[in-house]
Amino acid sequence: MPGENLSRDEARERAALLSVDGYEVSLDLRSAVGEDSGDGPRTFRSVTTIRFRCNEPGASSFADLIAPSVTSVSLNGRDLDPGEVFDGSRITLEDLAADNELVVDAQCAYSRTGEGLHRFVDPEDGEVYLYTQYEPADSRRVFANFEQPDLKAPFRFEVRAPEGWTVWSNGTGERSDGVWRFAETRPISTYITCVVAGPYHYVTDAYTRTFADGTTLEIPLGALCRKALAPHFDADDVFLVTKQGLDFFHDHFDYPYPFGKYDQAFVPEYNLGAMENPGLVTFREEFIFRGKVTQASYEGRANVVLHEMAHMWFGDLVTMEWWDDLWLKESFADFMGEFSLVGATRFKNGWVTFANRRKAWAYRADQLPSTHPITADIRDLQDAKLNFDGITYAKGASVLKQLVAYVGQEAFLEGARRYFKRHAYGNTRLGDLLSVLEETSGRDMSAWSRSWLQTAGVNALTPQVLLGADGRVQELAVLQEAAESHPELRPHRVAVGLYRVADGTLERYARVETDVDGARTVIAELAGSDAPDLVLVNDDDLTYCKSRFDETSLATLREHLGSVTDPLARALCWSALWNMTRDALLPARDFVELVLRFAGGESEIGVLQMLHAWAESALAHYSAPARRETTARLLAEGARRELHAAGAGSEQQLAWARFFARTATAEADFDLLRDLLAGTATVEGLELDQELRWAFLEPLAAHGVVDEKVLAEELGRDDTASGKRHQVRCLAARPSEAVKAQAWAQVVESDALSNAMVEATIAGFSQGSQRELLAPYAQKYFAAIERVWAERSIQIAMHVVQGMFPSLQQSPRTLDATDAWLDSHREAAPALRRLVLEARDDLARALRGQACDEAADQ
Repeated sequence: MPGENLSRDEARERAALLSVDGYEVSLDLRSAVGEDSGDGPRTFRSVTTIRFRCNEPGASSFADLIAPSVTSVSLNGRDLDPGEVFDGSRITLEDLAADNELVVDAQCAYSRTGEGLHRFVDPEDGEVYLYTQYEPADSRRVFANFEQPDLKAPFRFEVRAPEGWTVWSNGTGERSDGVWRFAETRPISTYITCVVAGPYHYVTDAYTRTFADGTTLEIPLGALCRKALAPHFDADDVFLVTKQGLDFFHDHFDYPYPFGKYDQAFVPEYNLGAMENPGLVTFREEFIFRGKVTQASYEGRANVVLHEMAHMWFGDLVTMEWWDDLWLKESFADFMGEFSLVGATRFKNGWVTFANRRKAWAYRADQLPSTHPITADIRDLQDAKLNFDGITYAKGASVLKQLVAYVGQEAFLEGARRYFKRHAYGNTRLGDLLSVLEETSGRDMSAWSRSWLQTAGVNALTPQVLLGADGRVQELAVLQEAAESHPELRPHRVAVGLYRVADGTLERYARVETDVDGARTVIAELAGSDAPDLVLVNDDDLTYCKSRFDETSLATLREHLGSVTDPLARALCWSALWNMTRDALLPARDFVELVLRFAGGESEIGVLQMLHAWAESALAHYSAPARRETTARLLAEGARRELHAAGAGSEQQLAWARFFARTATAEADFDLLRDLLAGTATVEGLELDQELRWAFLEPLAAHGVVDEKVLAEELGRDDTASGKRHQVRCLAARPSEAVKAQAWAQVVESDALSNAMVEATIAGFSQGSQRELLAPYAQKYFAAIERVWAERSIQIAMHVVQGMFPSLQQSPRTLDATDAWLDSHREAAPALRRLVLEARDDLARALRGQACDEAADQ
């Protein structure tokens, strides 16, 4: 039986056979409130009418539906036996006519995993909130359909909901006779339809734009969240960024926003950052900040708002034919999110954060054994689920930034404009985009595409400097390397910057933008320059590569990294040093020393927070075991020192406070955290809001300093959905065999927890200070994961397989156990094997890093 995992071949066969004219979906959600019957899953009624054509009358096909039961199925007025045609995930359709009408009446299940129609009960006030999340193929959990992106159709929804609720969908809606009816959408894919329902707090605004031809576009704006979060909801800032983004995209795309209204819903227990449902974008509610956060958090939220908005054109208006070309929406949205962030909002240094944070995600993904070209080979839906990764998003965005440098910004944007007009409401492949870029740039895109989109792996660029007898640059070359597994040497459009130390700063005095191709490229324009103290081979971050340093440059950074005046150049240096640490070219202790020496002066808060995360990772994974305790102590001491040195009430102070809590190891550290929580100690300017209280409590729980009673008392202060997640994480963090056994059972042996509570429990379970306590779970992990993959939803299974891997058991023995599982489970689901292979690679990299750090003692 094919089951739930639709293959690419099946999708292509069905698309060649069928065309969909429209959907009418009727949902009865009144069962969302009231007592649970306890007899099977809580369900709701879903009635779907699909009108579609078949170009081979008499042929057979199938519709998709995942539901506990089907009440009736009617095809062209003929009643079918649900027991015969429905197998739990598909409805068999035989003897199709040229024009068809399928009516399916089903009982679908509310979700607790964030897939399909998720039901959340707010512990604070008992209110019930619903929302849908479908990508890549979970709309079939809510209504019968043809679940693939290239069978687009208009949708018309109607929803019966409990009294007092409001319901939202992609189109505008009105309530009449107890039923919410929504305007028909334009042709869209199933995975971007959406329903949000409940007693949400709702704020409205409006956007107006008058175009050069005199026409005016008016877009109603809305923003919603749970009532309990309303006091924290800064909707005005969300609307500000929304309007700035709409202006920016209208200026550059020459295609008016095509989907009517623009609502943005911040919803609980969300698996993703956000989802680009046209007219009703959904976001994780953590983007509503309950406590003080740094500007990096506001920048991150603005970036996501703009990323999803870019999808209205790249993804919703024009959609990839199949998930192979997922990059056609995600890479573009990631690039356009950053491009518009810098071009339209207050976050002018967005490319600095991108260089450090987003590209770090890409570099890691592109060096895993599962790396893949940006245009990937997606065989089925499980492949698609796993390819929402750092390659599809951040590498793709980086490559598009390189493409802009390659063809020119105006040619790139003109290509996008032609692409929208040519393929509006349709589906595309790679060639459709390349053809318009060839038109606008005059360049042959085939070679560029082969190198950048159709091969995997990341290149390393290293400067080679030869000085003449006069002390000036005689020759400067750039060396390009590639991994043996992915040997492609790509053409790079780069800026090479020369820096020197002068008056206490490290500043650029020469820059050349040029093409680098092949194993060695001489940069003739820099011959005769003054001898540099630092050569930055990817200055301005134009290309996607790992930057390396020559010996002189590395020695300069060891002494003067903090004096690099340009924030982007400084961020690129940090990123390069981190990649060297991950590649076992720089001892972890050296990276930590650089952080302790220079991070205190870092002006870019996003970069500082990334440095904190990297330093923690260096300690947990790349520090030699014999030196780990010393490194941990140095980090904690440095964090405490910088906490007191930072400006009172500054973002840096808040960042160092959180970092100090995460690195606390000594009794004196714990005493300070306890005293701050009790109010018997203070740090001038540091506001101890509820989120920071939980941040201080977790390390205390992990080191056994506070017990269950203290955590229960804290929940009493913060008896909210957020508070409960924090408490669950802290409870699982405690250093006790019984605690770990309970957490393991709750996550691995039971499906009682919601997705958010599974995440919180996993986050607390693995603590760097508890390696011996966690050791017995390595063997249990390998015995359980195939069963978990078979029995749980893919989202929860991914959480378990990734989050419970024994990554802290860093020894060849764990590596051998992983290899043994892979050898004996060659027939396991490819997506499961991919996750285990990735975890194995991270473990092997950690062991190489530890060996490098250990060698520094010799």
